[in-house]
Amino acid sequence: MKNRLLTTKSIETILGEADETGEHTLKRSLSANNLIALGIGAIIGTGIFVLTGPAAAMYAGPGVVYSFIFAAVACVFAGLCYAEFAAMIPVAGSAYTYGYATLGEIFAWIIGWDLVLEYAFGAATVCSGWSGYVLSLGQDFGLRLPPALAGVPGSVFVFYNGHWELLTRIASKLDAAKVDPSTLPHQYGVFNLVAFIGICLVTTILVVGVKESAQFNSVIVAVKLVVLMIFLALGGYTLLKHPEMAQANWHPFLPPNTGGFGHFGMSGALRAAGVIFFAYIGFDAVSTAAQESKSPKRDMPLGILGSLAICTVLYILVSLVLTGLVNYKDLNVPDSLAIGIDTTGFKWGSLLVKFGALGGLSSTMIVMLLGQSRVFFSMSKDGLLPPFFSHVHPKFRTPWISSITVGLVVATFASLIPLASLGEMTSIGTLLAFIIVCSGVWVLRIKRPEVHRPFRAPWMPFTPIAGIVVSLAMMIGLPWETWMRLLVWLVIGLCIFFFYSRHHSKVTSWD
Repeated sequence: MKNRLLTTKSIETILGEADETGEHTLKRSLSANNLIALGIGAIIGTGIFVLTGPAAAMYAGPGVVYSFIFAAVACVFAGLCYAEFAAMIPVAGSAYTYGYATLGEIFAWIIGWDLVLEYAFGAATVCSGWSGYVLSLGQDFGLRLPPALAGVPGSVFVFYNGHWELLTRIASKLDAAKVDPSTLPHQYGVFNLVAFIGICLVTTILVVGVKESAQFNSVIVAVKLVVLMIFLALGGYTLLKHPEMAQANWHPFLPPNTGGFGHFGMSGALRAAGVIFFAYIGFDAVSTAAQESKSPKRDMPLGILGSLAICTVLYILVSLVLTGLVNYKDLNVPDSLAIGIDTTGFKWGSLLVKFGALGGLSSTMIVMLLGQSRVFFSMSKDGLLPPFFSHVHPKFRTPWISSITVGLVVATFASLIPLASLGEMTSIGTLLAFIIVCSGVWVLRIKRPEVHRPFRAPWMPFTPIAGIVVSLAMMIGLPWETWMRLLVWLVIGLCIFFFYSRHHSKVTSWD
């Protein structure tokens, strides 16, 4: 059984499947620009609009700029490994297929099941934030839903300033105003209707066609990039006009350590890098679109590494301007960019940031759901999941049943289940995927050095080793409860594998 578990799927077989044509195959319609937009769409979301301020306030001060650089370097190691695989094996399965080609069927199943944590649960988590911004924008224009339809079961709403607000969203405002939440009228959520509708809309777009999905995503990405550019322009103009503001807020640029590891100083910048690292999660989703790329051997590395580079520059510039506008001690809030732009005197700034955040989260949902449906498509093609997951729509040329199934499950999660812990589950699932991809690149360089590689990750074997070490270090830093949830999730997956997948595998004959 050991040999069967470690049976690999030959690269020649995988490439043969990638070259198939016809109405039952995925349509190749994505350009390098589409792929870069997919990467930016996945990366720029909660991280830049939410994490920047708290990371500066709690750990690094203005030195959070260093944290973004550290985290980007860590991601580059995994990104180079993904780029080599995506150019060499341009199929939809991403880390799942890479694991199948290098480490064996059991590892392929584990990583395919693990990717559900990154893509499906990640999309559900993002959708919860997305629905909050939709509700907030609706309130700005006088449109409100009753609390029962505006939150998941257990979520608490309080009546404040003439309308119902989610308590967790305005807790800091109430504290600043010295308002005791227990003195306000309360109601509770039952079903997050906005989240359910949001996932259903994204799923519909994905079913209609990957080109249409990519074009829609590109428009959203353009909108949020414009929003960030306006933030940088207004903030930069204000700092140039009032240099004393930046001088005061940037001094000291790296606040001295307060006596404990991670509390400012260089150790604080490193600790903040662990937080900021998760702002980069999503670039790997570009690799799931390899089978729908027009020229994957050339464009996949551009899409993966290009999106990483662009987002890193934006993160650094935004963190510089934000900490120049507002003292880092005042940035431990969920809407730090809105606070930053308010200091410029442009009152429409808060509304602008909400639109940008809404666009950022929308594009992240699109890419995450696209990634999950493509991974299930590949697993189904190999027989490890039921065949309906690999059915391709004859007109739209998309894995429509897989997309709809994933969409309905994610919509249910997002609308009914409190998702406070799923952010960490998403992170640990992603890091495990990084480890397997980095390991796979290293193993394949040893086992199959003669295979043509359109893109070669440099500095072998340092690059994959560094990617493994950094990812493992990030995993170790997560709470033990997250590790227990990961183990439970993997046990459930292995039960499915041994009771269903191993009997239907097209690569390995188990019966």
